[in-house]
Amino acid sequence: MPRLRHLLTLTLGAALLHLPSVQAEELPEAIKKIEAKGAKIVGSFDAPDGLRGYAAQYQNRGMALYLTPDGKHVLLGNLYDAEGKDLTQEPLQKLVYAPMAKEIWGKMDASNWIADGSKDAPRIVYLFSDPNCQYCNMFWQQARPWVKAGKVQLRHIMVGIIREDSPGKSAALLASKDPQKALADHEKSGQSGALKPLTTIPEAIQAKLAANMQLMEDLELAATPAIFYMDDKGELQQQQGAPSPDKLLKILGPK
Repeated sequence: MPRLRHLLTLTLGAALLHLPSVQAEELPEAIKKIEAKGAKIVGSFDAPDGLRGYAAQYQNRGMALYLTPDGKHVLLGNLYDAEGKDLTQEPLQKLVYAPMAKEIWGKMDASNWIADGSKDAPRIVYLFSDPNCQYCNMFWQQARPWVKAGKVQLRHIMVGIIREDSPGKSAALLASKDPQKALADHEKSGQSGALKPLTTIPEAIQAKLAANMQLMEDLELAATPAIFYMDDKGELQQQQGAPSPDKLLKILGPK
């Protein structure tokens, strides 16, 4: 999906998002009625011709409300000017989607990931990864030129969903004395190597794996690799599955 707003509309779980409602101003009664129907008002913005815009989050989707000058009516949807420019996109990006993206990025940063590449790499890419996922291995192979050049660090958020032994294999990687090397050795082998699943997973490792699985569930992601990256505009984007060559450049940047 090309833009975060599409991701949030279709796949973002409610457990992850806690955007604050507007507190600095008293909401008009007509807007309060919409809020009572379940919309969370997260900000307001200027609009033309006496309208007052309100950015709202409803079922993890951004939407714009426009209060009419008499304060008695509310319009819902996108507003366009005479040139066909969408006047709604920018306020929603700033007030709804940017805070959502920041929270998602922070959740992934705090997750239990294994680094692949230099810590000083200018570009960070997160992916939910299963040791038995052939498309995760494909993306790992695709990313080698960028990782070896020090341009990108992949951060593998290890989960176990594909096979019965996937949780044990992810746990083995997380429990390794050198997780980065263990992951590299596993990926180099094309998944036919000697990675053995843990039959008994230590409690601390189980907690890390469970937290990663919960984050994946919160995002309602059903498959790996689920890749997250910042585009050239600093907006969070998602790629499901191994990317095509043109998409690879968007994710990893120029070679």
